[in-house]
Amino acid sequence: MRRARFALVATGLLFSGVPAHAQTYDPSYPVCMQIYGPVGYFDCRYTSLEQCRFLAVGRSASCAVNPYFPQKRSKAPGRPKQAD
Repeated sequence: MRRARFALVATGLLFSGVPAHAQTYDPSYPVCMQIYGPVGYFDCRYTSLEQCRFLAVGRSASCAVNPYFPQKRSKAPGRPKQAD
C-alpha cells in the first residue's frame, strides 16, 4: 500500500511539471496576439497585423510578427544572361 501511494504521488509530481503547450508559436500563421493576464498566452491564428489589431481592441493584448513563420526567400539577383 505504501509503495502504491508513493508511485501515485511520484507520477502526479512528474506530470505537474510538464508544460501545457509544447509549442508557443504556430508556424502556420505570420502574426501572433499576446494576451496578458493571470494566464497569459500567445494566439497565432492571424494572417495580418491589421486583423490581429482589430481583434485585440478592448483586450489586454498586443500583436507581433510570428518569429517562427517561414519567410519566403527572394531569389538573389543573378548575372544577366549573355546574348550569343
